[in-house]
Amino acid sequence: MAISEQTIPASCTVLVIGGGPAGSSAATFLAQSDIDVVLLEKAEFPRNQVGESLIPNIWKFTDLLGVSEKIQQANFVSKSGGIVAWNDQIRQVQFSKFGFTRPGLHVERDIFDEVLLKHAISCGAAVFDQVTVKSVDFTDPLKLKVIHLDKRGATNAEGVIRCQYVVDASGHSTFLAGQLGTRQTISSQLKFLSLWSYFKNSLYLGVDRSSHTMAELRKTPPVTFVMSYADGWIWHIALRDKTSVGLVVHTDKTKGMSKQQREAFFQQTCATAPYLRELLAPAEFIEDSLQFRPDYSYYTTQLCSENYYCIGDAAAFVDPIFSHGVQNAFYNANICAIAIKESLKNHRHRARYSALCESRMQQFYGFSRALALGDYGFNGVNKDLVKPLMKAIAPLELELLYLVSELTNRSDNFKQLAKEAGVWQDIDQLSSIPGNEAITLKL
Repeated sequence: MAISEQTIPASCTVLVIGGGPAGSSAATFLAQSDIDVVLLEKAEFPRNQVGESLIPNIWKFTDLLGVSEKIQQANFVSKSGGIVAWNDQIRQVQFSKFGFTRPGLHVERDIFDEVLLKHAISCGAAVFDQVTVKSVDFTDPLKLKVIHLDKRGATNAEGVIRCQYVVDASGHSTFLAGQLGTRQTISSQLKFLSLWSYFKNSLYLGVDRSSHTMAELRKTPPVTFVMSYADGWIWHIALRDKTSVGLVVHTDKTKGMSKQQREAFFQQTCATAPYLRELLAPAEFIEDSLQFRPDYSYYTTQLCSENYYCIGDAAAFVDPIFSHGVQNAFYNANICAIAIKESLKNHRHRARYSALCESRMQQFYGFSRALALGDYGFNGVNKDLVKPLMKAIAPLELELLYLVSELTNRSDNFKQLAKEAGVWQDIDQLSSIPGNEAITLKL
């Protein structure tokens, strides 16, 4: 779907690595400011990707990108919130009770990401898929040399692009962090990996707390269903014609397993987990759909420099319990583009703008890691950066974050953050937040 017939240019102002939400959004923001931007994506689009649950926060960024209407036209499944079954307690989160007037979404990421990438092209970005970046030469800091391998033709052709800035949005491969040695693995006891797959004809949980067949998907909106179990936690996300089910488990649980053994472990877990087994009772496992991602959580010690920016999953990734991934990608793309645009106006302050961008991104990622991992002050979390962000978050949104952390037994860390930031004088008042009451399910 990319501009595959064209020749990759020899130079540009900004080179973006990766065509996921972070990369395509950064390219869009820059192209909208008439900046010469080239995006190289190693896969052929559309391509499969996990991360189908999106929270309503994304709309403020899609509005800025000018892509909201295209996303609405794609007719993704709307969701009103989530239901969490955690340690024998079942509770429900409804976005409307926290000031959101637009829904969350359940999206097929191959379609969603392609919408974003095509939008970048329509805004003037030069996009090429099936082109792999091999290395970035920083010898001349004002004229970087990006070596790439073009796999679009019958032969793999090596080429070079000169640019002023590189934006790494390469996802979990963390291209630049790997080259520069800045990637750090999470040192928490909560080290996770993920297994996920897809099912046909699964039941789903609706906003009415009852199970429904997929034929009712548009009539009764689904929720994202999340539950704990002995080895970690599970997600269940109803898409248009299939259901995404994933396990997030401790890294030692599947250590040494073959592909066949992992699939057997996955199917056995799905068949025996409470609630999930009822939802999947009429379902059919889609053969060869199981995927596996080890080394799940990590962060990068330096995200930005005067001539490069690491954004999205290329910057950091943590337990996705709060569905922050795509929101983080949009946020990073936005502030990264602002930093580059300001740097182009005044080259003498390149380092200053990159440092400001670094601070904002580390603040945002630090907040996510602090809540998700429950070990505030470790794993690259800078308390002095995180506390001001907590003060700046709107009260209703902060209540929603507290509720989700409470539902997943991670609120002790949230309370410590709130106490040090001076956000609430009486933290106990949060017990009355809508959604903190127990509910029952009709399966």
